[in-house]
Formats: sequence, C-alpha cells, structure tokens
Amino acid sequence: MRVLITGGAGFIGSALCRHLVLDVGWTVLNIDKLTYAANLRSLDAVVCRPNYHFLQADICDRGILKGAFSDFCPHGVMHLAAESHVDRSITGPADFVQSNVIGTYTLLEMSRDYWSKLPAKARGNFRFHHISTDEVYGSLPPEGYFSEQTPYDPRSPYSASKAASDHFVQAWHETYGLPALISNCSNNYGPYHFPEKLIPLTILNAIEGKPLPVYGDGGNIRDWLYVEDHVRALVQVFTKGQVGSRYNIGGRCERTNIQVVNAICDVLDDLAPSGAPRRQLISFVPDRPGHDRRYAIDPIKVEKELGWRALETFETGLRKTVLWYLNNNEWWQPLRKTVYAGDRLGLLNV
Repeated sequence: MRVLITGGAGFIGSALCRHLVLDVGWTVLNIDKLTYAANLRSLDAVVCRPNYHFLQADICDRGILKGAFSDFCPHGVMHLAAESHVDRSITGPADFVQSNVIGTYTLLEMSRDYWSKLPAKARGNFRFHHISTDEVYGSLPPEGYFSEQTPYDPRSPYSASKAASDHFVQAWHETYGLPALISNCSNNYGPYHFPEKLIPLTILNAIEGKPLPVYGDGGNIRDWLYVEDHVRALVQVFTKGQVGSRYNIGGRCERTNIQVVNAICDVLDDLAPSGAPRRQLISFVPDRPGHDRRYAIDPIKVEKELGWRALETFETGLRKTVLWYLNNNEWWQPLRKTVYAGDRLGLLNV
C-alpha cells in the first residue's frame, strides 16, 4: 500500500507515519509545510527507512501536489494537515481558513484529478480519508454523546474551519464520486505532542515548577484518546470503512480539565518527586472565549463495524506520556526555548 499523508510531521500525523512505516509496512509520502507545530525530530525512527519519503510543501500549492501524485502514485490519501489550536484560532483565524479550508479544497481537487485518470480497478480501490475533530459538533449538555448523526454546531474559528473542510469532503464524494471517508476524533494525547495543548503544557510546566493555569472553573470536560490508539483506528477506517461514511473515534475517557491537571501532578510526584506537591502550582485563570463545556464521543460504530478498541485507559496512557516527556527533554526543550515558552494564548484585546 502506498499512502500520501498530509501533515505527517505534526502530532497525530507523525504517530501515523511511524505506525504505518514501522508496524504496518506501507510506503508513505509525508507532505508537510513544517509550520511551527511540525517537528521532523518526531520522525527520527522512520527517516532512514526505504518505505518513508518526505516532501516539504504547502497543500495549497496545486502544482506541487499534482507532481507529488504523479511521481508517487498513491493508492490513497490520509489528510491530517491542519492548523489545530483553538487559542491560536481566536487571535489569528486567517491561517485556519487558509490551511483547513483552502488547503483541503486544493487537496480534494488534486486528488480528484489524479483519481479520475486511474484505471478502473485502481479507481475503485482509491480512498481519500479526511481526519477531523469532534469540535465540529459544538458543546454537549451534561448527558449524551456525539454520534455520527449529531448536527454540526462549531463555536470557534478552528472548529468552524474544520466543519467547513468536512462539508467539502462530503460534497466532493456526493458530487464527483470521490471515494472519501471522514473520521472525527476526540482529544488526543501522548508522546511528541507540541507543548501548547493542555496535557503537554501542564507536564512541562510542572516539571519546571511553573504555574499550572486552568481555564475558568476547570469543569470543562473532554474525552481523551491516546494517540497510538487513534492511529490504529485510522488504519481500520482507511482499509475497512465504508466509502461515504463518517466514523467517530473516542477513548471513552471523559475527564474535567481540573481532573486531568491533578492527575498529571500526581503522576509526576510519583515518578519525579520535587518536594512540595505539584498541585500547589495550579492557578485558575480567565476562561477561553467561547469555551465549549463538554465533548464526549460514542465510538460504537468504529468498535462494532471495524473491530477497533482503545487499548489504553486514561491512567495507563497518561503515565506513558509523562514518562516520555521526562525521558525526552532533548525533543521538547528546544521548542520551549525557541518556538513556544508556554505563554497564554487566545486572549481577546478589547
């Protein structure tokens, strides 16, 4: 299997590249623009493998994409390239529209052009898998779960841009027949996660004895999914999913933000004691504008139809994640020094 992956130097994308190259044995072409959150060090394990190839390019560049399809001749596309941080979308939405909407449109068009010229059998086997987020569904009440039939209700510039890209993918399937699938995942965590998101930011601040900011009252709920569980699910969707369908992928691990931060403190106190309990570093800060209260996914469709199950509980996955950051400071320290030091993002200047 030859697969073109976009955004393969990002968090989920690099985990997918490592899994496909090392565990599954597919041949991968990773196309990544290498924006601030991309890190080629996350691909050290595969960079010298003969079945891994890398192209630095913007998915909005039609010419480069057309050449990549022609030269690599993929059997399918797994599209992960996206701007993904809600806080950054609040203060800089233009980048999200450009990458997530225009980039997806351009990739769809270049994929359709390539697919339409394939022989009949190859055309029938081709797949375009768009990897999206549960944030497109908006905010849940205290009860209930997102299903594949949940209406879209995005609340942030990020989720609006991802909702738009989902609709483009579905439209290209319905209008042009492009054999596309969509998966919507819950919050991922694990090794190699850029330290602007809640879990890696909290881990690194706690390691360094810095304040641990928690938005609002800390009661916002997310469903956490270990990244290596997620990429296994993506392979199942890509190879066994029904064309034209969507699949919700979640870890069945709902936690409030304050529960997550407390758990990180406790794991670090156990693995790397520093004297005073790290929970003393927690501080509550003004909430994010438009902060959705609760996300939770019902993954029954991907579990029943495709036979996937999350292997990690939140406790086992979090312990693995904390250990990784403790043992891999050569990966994250340069990012903290030169790219993102942990400052608060997403504040409105009014």
